[in-house]
Amino acid sequence: MTQSKSPHQKSNPGFFQQVYDVTKLIPKGRVTSYGAIARYLGSAQSARMVGWALNGCHTLNEWIPAHRVVNRNGLLTGKHHFPGSNTMRELLESEGITIINNQIINFDTLFWDPVKELEP
Repeated sequence: MTQSKSPHQKSNPGFFQQVYDVTKLIPKGRVTSYGAIARYLGSAQSARMVGWALNGCHTLNEWIPAHRVVNRNGLLTGKHHFPGSNTMRELLESEGITIINNQIINFDTLFWDPVKELEP
């Protein structure tokens, strides 16, 4: 099955940069998943690659709100890639998101799907 490319993918050749660009669009107080970003970029099987991209974003000179990207169940699986064991949780809680046992409460309500939010 051929994946269609989003307009965003056509304008930015580097996959990691595309991940960063989409991640910067996630509104404060909302979250998305690695897979949702991968689907938006036309590479549905690349959720793990999205995680790798976000793991490396701390070396960039721009702010990437990687804390807003979680796994498909709302779990903070990337929390170990932030400085300090509670940084990801603290950043999300500072945006009004409730987390219990490393899982976002009301995940379905807070979920931001770039395919629905960004496509015309």
